[in-house]
This record gives sequence, C-alpha cells and structure tokens, in this order.
Amino acid sequence: MLVVAIIGILAAIALPAYQDYTIRARVSEGVALAASAKSMIDENAHTPVELAATTTTWNAQAGGRGAVSKYVKRMLLNGATGEVTVRFNEASVGAIAADSELVFTPYIRGGGVPVNLAPNFVATPPVTGPLDWGCASATNLVSSGRAMPVVTPSTTPLLAKFAPGECR
Repeated sequence: MLVVAIIGILAAIALPAYQDYTIRARVSEGVALAASAKSMIDENAHTPVELAATTTTWNAQAGGRGAVSKYVKRMLLNGATGEVTVRFNEASVGAIAADSELVFTPYIRGGGVPVNLAPNFVATPPVTGPLDWGCASATNLVSSGRAMPVVTPSTTPLLAKFAPGECR
C-alpha cells in the first residue's frame, strides 16, 4: 500500500511538470519562426520606407498571416515599429489562453539606454549600434533587467511559465 501511495504522489508532481514542459517545447517553435522575421528586419529595415516594405512583404505570406505552423496561428510584423507578434494556436499548443502572444520589439543599443527602432529613424542625430530585441510575455523581467522599456502584447500575453527564458 505504501508503494502505491508513493507512486501516486510522484505522478501528481510529475504529470503537471511534464505538461508544462510540452507546452514550452511547442512555444519554442514560434520563437524559432520569429528568428527569421527578426533577421529580415535587421538586414532590410534601415529607414521607415524600408521597414514598411519589409513588413508588408512578410505579412503578405500565408494568406496575410505572415508565418504559420501547427502551433503558431499567425506571426505578423508591425510596419511602424518593427515589432514581431507571435500568436499561438491554443488548440494545438495546449492549456494556454486563447490568442496568447509573445511580442519581440527591436531596440538599438548605442552605448546608453536602448532606443526603439522606429523613433530612432527621425532622431537627430540617430543612435547607431547593434539591434537588440526585447520580448514581452505576461512578465517582462528579463527585458526590463536589460534596461529595455516594457512592451505589453496587444491581446493576451503568454504566461511567463510557458515563455522562453528571454521572454520571462
């Protein structure tokens, strides 16, 4: 009887942990898809006109949903800010809220405080430096710890326990 009780306790602990792990693994597919969009912005968006053209081209894919997969409902780029928004498919990911999102925001690190990409286009003089990305989930502890402004997803933020480390 003691063995059955111990197995029951272990199962009660292990099963929820495994379910969270599988959801995090499915979310990582959306993060991988976002990497190609982030690279596209980094390489092609050096002016507001180039940013708008790049995002328009990206968003026209997959029937106007940008990029899709089994676990990603849509991934669109914002033509004004360069933000990459990944919306997950709750039916295939698992126990997440409907329309849960991660938002990746581009910043330029010019030696001081990170500056948003889009406002920097019109700054005099513009900040120069490498492009860095902040990520927003339900919590933004990592981004704010790196001195990046907090950006909240436009709909339902993905819970931090399901987000990758850079988005917690």
